[in-house]
Amino acid sequence: MALGQTRKRRESDMVMPTVKTGRGAARRRFWLAMSGFVMALALLPFSYKVERRLETAVHIKGGESEKVAQELEQRFQSPYADRLILVITGIPDPDSAKGADALSFLTSSLRSVPGVSGAISSLDWPDPLFTGDKGGALIIIGLAQHDETVQPLVPALRAKADWMEGQLRSQYPNIKLGITGETPLNFDLRKVSADDVRHAEEKAMPVTLLLLLLAFGSLVAALLPLGVGVLSISMAMGASALLTHYLHLSILVQNLATMLGLGLGIDYALLMVSRFREALAEGCDPGCAADIAAGQAGHTLIISATTVAIGFSALLTVPISELRSIGIAGLLVTVLSVMLCTFILPWVLGLLGHRINAARLPLPARRFKTEDSLCAPSARWARWGGIVTHRPWTALFIAGIPLLILAFQARKISPGVPDRGSLPDAAESVQALHTLQGMGRSGVVQSLRVILELPPQSPPLSPAGWLAVNRLTKHFQNDPRTQEVLSLSTLTGMSDTTDAVDQVPEPIRKSFLRSDGQATLIELLPTAALTPNEQIRWVREVRSSDVAAITGVPGAVLRVGGVPALNADYDSVVKERLPKVILGVVLGSLVVLLIGLRSLFAAVKAILLNLLSVGAAFGALVLVFQQGHGSKLFGLHGPTGSVFPIVPILSFAIVFGLSMDYEIFLVARVLEERRRGLSEKSAVIEGLARTARLITSAAAIMIAVFIAFTVGSFLVVQMLGFTLAVAVFIDATVVRMIVGPALLQLAGDWNWWPFGLYGAPVTAESEKAQLIQ
Repeated sequence: MALGQTRKRRESDMVMPTVKTGRGAARRRFWLAMSGFVMALALLPFSYKVERRLETAVHIKGGESEKVAQELEQRFQSPYADRLILVITGIPDPDSAKGADALSFLTSSLRSVPGVSGAISSLDWPDPLFTGDKGGALIIIGLAQHDETVQPLVPALRAKADWMEGQLRSQYPNIKLGITGETPLNFDLRKVSADDVRHAEEKAMPVTLLLLLLAFGSLVAALLPLGVGVLSISMAMGASALLTHYLHLSILVQNLATMLGLGLGIDYALLMVSRFREALAEGCDPGCAADIAAGQAGHTLIISATTVAIGFSALLTVPISELRSIGIAGLLVTVLSVMLCTFILPWVLGLLGHRINAARLPLPARRFKTEDSLCAPSARWARWGGIVTHRPWTALFIAGIPLLILAFQARKISPGVPDRGSLPDAAESVQALHTLQGMGRSGVVQSLRVILELPPQSPPLSPAGWLAVNRLTKHFQNDPRTQEVLSLSTLTGMSDTTDAVDQVPEPIRKSFLRSDGQATLIELLPTAALTPNEQIRWVREVRSSDVAAITGVPGAVLRVGGVPALNADYDSVVKERLPKVILGVVLGSLVVLLIGLRSLFAAVKAILLNLLSVGAAFGALVLVFQQGHGSKLFGLHGPTGSVFPIVPILSFAIVFGLSMDYEIFLVARVLEERRRGLSEKSAVIEGLARTARLITSAAAIMIAVFIAFTVGSFLVVQMLGFTLAVAVFIDATVVRMIVGPALLQLAGDWNWWPFGLYGAPVTAESEKAQLIQ
């Protein structure tokens, strides 16, 4: 009933929008398009260089692990400050003559590789560290401390390992050499990330095109949003490559820029093309229709992009290179997508004109013409709106209770490094790490690197300082989590003497004594059974220990670095900053809504519904990944036990903006109908009828893109893609199509208190443009 009345009223009262047309408008479209093309041409060549410029290492500004790493690199002279591990299986016992010959060949061959600063095995240092509990051996390889040579050393050393394996295979048919360590793991993560992006694009592109074809019914209209999405990705990659000269940008930029570029770019272009087709159907000439799309739908894109940008801007406040990188990448994708849609797309649409509907598909089941906009009223959604508004309490109960139950599971989320699956099993360095774990020697890779700094009157090589080092060493040796402690006293075997100044060999002195002689390095190798989260707890215990009481030296200072310390710093920063990010995103979005809707209730309701969507998505993440219910669908063999700390904070920042887009779209349309004089119930029905198809079409495309990233081998990206897909699905279906309309119906005029209904009626085309006028 309301739908039919509104249609008649629109037909009788419709006026053509006031838009500047003619040669001036055509010239404006042309020059805007040319400026957009110039920017695209300037950025595209750099997009091919982005992969090798992005970093796999994590930098935490002000983090203790970062300071320790810098100190070891700059103030210690150890050839093994940067190192990797050659894992050896299939050779005789290293203590035998044949085993010693094999080790001698391997170490001498490795030392000849350019960029290798040292190679040490049990032949050089007779310690159980170099032999496995159940066979096998390892060689520690030092890397020269030059940033430009460390990464290329990995393929060079792997090629050398393949050559050495071939040389020894005739004698030892079962020999297997593998390289692992922090640098090889980072190198492989870069490759896996690039492969996952390529595979996700290959999976997402056909599905996205199919969904666009179903939405528009025209091949030409469907290709335009897809082209905008691909171009926004390439431009964002090019801009990121340029920024790497000044900023540390993470390898995750590849994944997120692709994921968001396809989602946002296509979403924004979808609205622009839909608005253009609607204007053509209303009788506008192509130039006028292009200007309407640029002026009115373009306003919609800006307010939509503002809500998304708020979330990404909040990530810039977190002192972690990964999150700041993603914040920058998200802002780049958002800005460039809007730029392409408002600069280039209107010009292209004006050139195409009615040819936008060319190459139509034979879809007899479609109940609307291919010229229709996705914003045209849908009788099916009008009927659905009538059902929801007729029994709002029933709809709210049926849809809201399951969401609240799912969101309640989010309280069980456990941020941390997952116990399993955190690294891609197919990577060579990961396989070598698993072999090392089987040997009981993975602590070499996951060691705690402790720097003990003593006061000037008690340097480490003084009698008092040596005694302090020995006491701290024994304290660590008594900890059951310790497999081995490497320190001045254990390496020299002089734990009971204090006359050590002239007896410490030069190689040990250089590696474990700072250049000014005031600090020493102590390495704690954890047992293989220690999980990543247990290592993190150990780091925190060591940092909080009373080092002065343990060493007996007042003024002694202890700092902890290494991979476990980096994980501990990461976890601490995320837990500290997450509440601030949530508060910043919520307050920023609330301000935008209050300004746009001029209604306190509608703004607060939108915030609460967004929190419900995010909470339900987090609950699904806990059930599927952390607890393992259905994790086999993602290639996992059981529960992960934890969720990467980056996933909750990143998912919240992204999802809140994306879901707010749908909320503004629906509520603004309902508000428009209320200002036109409809009752609340009729306005809700009309709002659903005119927005549901566009919301569900845009959401379907985003879900398809996000799902494509869940089938990769990079667990953190799988978790992120799953969370985003679930959040968008819940938000665009249950929340916006049931819970939101039911609440609007129940609240009545309170929806628009205090000033929401005071304002001139807006045109059907403007959707959210009123929010920024």
